[in-house]
Amino acid sequence: MQVNIPLKQTVDNSYDITIDTIKKVHFDKKVAIITNPKVAGLHLAYFLSKISAKELYIITVPDGEEYKNQDSVDLILESLFNHRFNRKSMLIAFGGGVIGDMTGYTASIYQRGIDFVQVPTTLLSQVDASVGGKTGINNKYGKNLIGAFHQPKAVYIDPHFLSTLPKREFGAGVAEIIKMAVTFNRNFFEFLETADLHDKEVLQEAIKQAVQTKADVVAKDEKEHGLRAALNYGHTFGHVIENETKYKTYLHGEAVAIGMVMANEVAVAMNLMTPQEAQRVKELLQKYDLPTSYTIEDVNSFYETFFLDKKSLDASVTFIIPVGIGGVKITDKVDKELILSVLRTFGNN
Repeated sequence: MQVNIPLKQTVDNSYDITIDTIKKVHFDKKVAIITNPKVAGLHLAYFLSKISAKELYIITVPDGEEYKNQDSVDLILESLFNHRFNRKSMLIAFGGGVIGDMTGYTASIYQRGIDFVQVPTTLLSQVDASVGGKTGINNKYGKNLIGAFHQPKAVYIDPHFLSTLPKREFGAGVAEIIKMAVTFNRNFFEFLETADLHDKEVLQEAIKQAVQTKADVVAKDEKEHGLRAALNYGHTFGHVIENETKYKTYLHGEAVAIGMVMANEVAVAMNLMTPQEAQRVKELLQKYDLPTSYTIEDVNSFYETFFLDKKSLDASVTFIIPVGIGGVKITDKVDKELILSVLRTFGNN
């Protein structure tokens, strides 16, 4: 005996990404702005001058990657329950990637899913984390291992927020821009080699190109069954570095920058990238004072940590390997000894 449940349907999760000064907007519902004390101190007054709601609440959580965990999500959930939020209510993620990931994840699980909007305030979150609907939190086993795909209803990228961005945070965002250029757009990479991203107009053009690149990939592969995994170039190695340093030594984009250098060395060893191309990528990262070296204390332990990566399956580790500049290969067929050989070049000699 069999009962069929016909759930096949087309769901339109499309949304707009606005790259401009935020226009005034009113929401006729309960809204909670999720932020942290640092962002609130710098920009909340400006943001509140732009938005209003039927009922508006501010929920602050601690600042930093080490607080991207279930405890912070529980803090947000408790406030939502206390203020009697319902399925028509909405959250606004007002901060960097950590705030965006946690807010999106909380929205995905509160009463089985409510709407949320992204208002990213760092360069990294503007060009990457706020676009595509990946949400999640960390635990002791690794980064973003608990989460959901939950698309925002809109993304508002206001360059105003970048005026107070520290130098390291700016560089971390540039790393994600470079990541997308290396894997998908050689012309964009060549533009970045000569561009000065400290120029506001040039930066806005780079943000637009990076966002468009990611949007095109997400449109083709929303749930990361294939092509979208290429956006994790540098992340497989970078997440291990973050894990080893307990998220306290490097910003996410900084760890990704080192991870890109490591992935490039694997590509060179596989004859997929020339040493000259790898050097060009390294020099572009260094142009924005991003770290490009890391000392691995235990090569075997570093390798084993790969298996906590979400892209890895059973006994296979999936690597995102650049093919020259502007191309990419997703493979779980990289010889373990080749990877260990590359890792040893970053080890204690």
